[in-house]
Amino acid sequence: MNQPKMNPAVLRLLVIFPNVLSYLLLFGVIIYIVTNFGGLKEAGALNFWLILLAVLAPMAIYTTYSIVKRMKAGVL
Repeated sequence: MNQPKMNPAVLRLLVIFPNVLSYLLLFGVIIYIVTNFGGLKEAGALNFWLILLAVLAPMAIYTTYSIVKRMKAGVL
């Protein structure tokens, strides 16, 4: 049986959309830290948010790099 093939444009959209969402989340975390810096520092929660930022940023950048590399190779 032949499996139906997915349109390459739809496949790219399904791969890129979560990556865009990860950048929106990263941007939101940065805005949250900047706007609530004093309160987070007083509450002792600043370390958590900075660690979260330090984890999310490289993940988003690596995912983007991986997607671009796969697109250039013609896999996506």
